[in-house]
Amino acid sequence: MQVILLERVAKLGQMGDVVDVKPGFARNFLLPQGKALSASKANIAAFESRKAELEARNLETRKEAEALSERLDGQQFIVIRQASDGGSLYGSVAPRDAADAAAEAGFSVVRKQVLIEKPIKELGLHTVLVRLHPEVEARITLNVARSPEEAEVQASGKSIQELAAEEEAQAEFEIAELFDDIGAAQLDELDDVGGESRDADEPREDGSDEDTVPGA
Repeated sequence: MQVILLERVAKLGQMGDVVDVKPGFARNFLLPQGKALSASKANIAAFESRKAELEARNLETRKEAEALSERLDGQQFIVIRQASDGGSLYGSVAPRDAADAAAEAGFSVVRKQVLIEKPIKELGLHTVLVRLHPEVEARITLNVARSPEEAEVQASGKSIQELAAEEEAQAEFEIAELFDDIGAAQLDELDDVGGESRDADEPREDGSDEDTVPGA
C-alpha cells in the first residue's frame, strides 16, 4: 500500500515522501495517528496545497521539542518498585511509568513518546529513549529501586549486588569486632582472677604465714 507521509517517520521517510508500507501498518499506525495519508491523487494534491503550512507547523513543533530535549536529555528519574532480594521486580516498568516520573518532575512527556525496547524487570539504572518529535529525541535514565535510599546508592554507581556484598562484609566485620571485644573482656577477667590468686599465695611481709596458729 502506498501512503504519503505527513511527517518524518523513522526508517520510513521524510515529510512528503510517497512510500510503500504494509496495509496493516498503515491502517493501525500511520493513518489513525495522522502521520500519513493514502497516496491517492486527491490526497497528494491536498498535501501539495498544504505543504508550506505543514512544514511551518513541523518547524515550530520541532523547535519546541528541541528546547525540551535540552532540559530533558540526561535526566534521571526514580521509580520505586517492590522486588526480590536478587533484584527481580514483582512486575515491570512500562512507558507510562517513565512518562509519569518525568511529568512529576515537571517535564511534558506522554506515554507514547517513551520507547522501551524490552520490559524493565530488574532493579538498577536503565537508559530509555524519549521521542519528543519525529526529528528530536532525548535519553533519560530510570533509577528503579525499592526505596529512595537504595536509589541514592544506585545513583552513585553501585549495583544492588555490590550493595548487598558491602552490607554482608560490614555485618561480618561488626560480628568479628564483637567477638574480639568479648575475647578481650574474658582475658581481662582471667588476668584479674589470676592476680588475686597470686596475691593470696604470696608470703606476708614479716615472713610468716597468715594461716599459722599462734604458739603452734
